[in-house]
Amino acid sequence: MAAQDSEATHESGTRRDFIFVASGAFAAVGGALAVWPFIDQMNPAEDVLALASIEVNLADIPEGQSVKVSWRGRPVFVRHRTKEEINEAEATPLDDLKDPQPDADRVERPEWLVVVGICTHLGCVPLNYSGEYDGWFCPCHGSVYDKSGRIRSGPAPENLVVPPYEFVEDTTIQIG
Repeated sequence: MAAQDSEATHESGTRRDFIFVASGAFAAVGGALAVWPFIDQMNPAEDVLALASIEVNLADIPEGQSVKVSWRGRPVFVRHRTKEEINEAEATPLDDLKDPQPDADRVERPEWLVVVGICTHLGCVPLNYSGEYDGWFCPCHGSVYDKSGRIRSGPAPENLVVPPYEFVEDTTIQIG
């Protein structure tokens, strides 16, 4: 009789262990399924993801002109520079700059300048083709940027920011 009792206890112990493991697994899966909607709602919305990058057709911008596009809710200036503007930007001595940065470090191709159009002083939007260097001028506090978007005078501490961009084709860039 004792042999039968030990076998029954052993079998019931195995069944009990299985029930505990199965219940725990079921509870873990149920808990994960219950929590998933809360985690998923923290992902960016589709409209935000759509603004993460934009494409700009450069064929519509004549030489010597610029356009303002919106990227992530911020203005971005895309300027098609003339040969004279490129030469002037490249010839500027770095000692004359408040935030020294060579023009070649700010552009992928010399004829195209892409900068975020927000003054680095207090976040105003500078005016295009204005100021002493015919680049950008922030009328709020008098910051002046050259044709490469570098700060030349005024209270702004840094150059206009160059956003991440790449040439998708010869006449198209993707910002972001």
